Amino acid sequence: MGSREGWLGGELKRRGVSRRELLLFCAGVAGMFGLPASAATQIANALTKAKKPILVWLEFQDCCGNTESFLRSSAPTVAEIVLDLLSVDYHETLMAAAGFQAEEALNGVVKNNPGAFIAVVEGSIPTGADGAYCTIGGRSALDIARDVCGKAAATIAAGTCATYGGLPAASPNPTGALGVADAVPGVKNLINLSACPMNAANLTALLTYYMTFKHWPPLDSFRRPLFAYGKTIHDNCERRAHFDAGQYVEMWGDEAHRSGACLYKMGCKGPVTYQNCPTVRWNDGTNWPIGCGHPCIGCAEPDFWDKMTPFYKHLPSVAGFGAGTNVDTVGAWLTVGTAAAYAAHGVVKGLQNSGKKHENGAGPPGDKGPAGKAEVQS
Repeated sequence: MGSREGWLGGELKRRGVSRRELLLFCAGVAGMFGLPASAATQIANALTKAKKPILVWLEFQDCCGNTESFLRSSAPTVAEIVLDLLSVDYHETLMAAAGFQAEEALNGVVKNNPGAFIAVVEGSIPTGADGAYCTIGGRSALDIARDVCGKAAATIAAGTCATYGGLPAASPNPTGALGVADAVPGVKNLINLSACPMNAANLTALLTYYMTFKHWPPLDSFRRPLFAYGKTIHDNCERRAHFDAGQYVEMWGDEAHRSGACLYKMGCKGPVTYQNCPTVRWNDGTNWPIGCGHPCIGCAEPDFWDKMTPFYKHLPSVAGFGAGTNVDTVGAWLTVGTAAAYAAHGVVKGLQNSGKKHENGAGPPGDKGPAGKAEVQS
């Protein structure tokens, strides 16, 4: 393990990444954590001195989407180096070894580094027929998960399938598919990165946090890191102002759709979906579904394939302003209310101009959006 000391600092220098570029990356990560910009230096110093984490990446009932997300960096950025140069000692899709050699690599990590490696699980774990629906090297996925996750320092469930069971667990769930928490109860330091797929930016930030502070970040009630799942899509959505103003897309391609109005009526599940898609986005921060004009389908939430469908029909109710049963008529009465507010403002200004004194009281309360559900867990 001693040879791993300083691995990132040396690699950054070899690849021509400047200290300034490293600090810019660390400032962005600090922002994701809700830390002040001054924390960037602490993160940078910790990263350049940190030991290179050992990862084993298990794939079970999955589509490989999280692996694709893991590999998606298109430029030699600091984030790519952090992910690329992790000691990924086992990953069926990426490793050159195959067959018995691959399984020996996995067994070697588990045997020689108990409590000193991080397990990443992609895909759900089938429990039906004693695990016969998914076997690797003659062992069931259930047996492998219990063995590997049970000896890991921490387990990261990558994606909605590993977190909640995903589409394989949809009713009637013939394979008995489960997420890691249910298939391997009591696993140590389980962190869930739900979404279909998970965002690689969140995996990068999670590992950076661990390497910097030597412990895992606060989690919500679904064991998801609060820095990534502490707010709803709705809270940070670029179209939120249109929701507040009652300006909704009524039909695909209409003027409201083209001008960026709210997609709530078209089925957007952003008000009940907790994830940082609006801020980290996808494809190296290029865009995200709502930015492309498509509603959020709630893929980071449990049972989204059942609870969020039909995907193109709005929710029956949402806590907060102008929501739920009133959404079909909110535009009309809100327009009247806005006009009345402006009229009242004009009367006040007229009185002020006529010399009458008015004290400015507290303004109308700000819209806090739907009530959050996050609970900090140690």
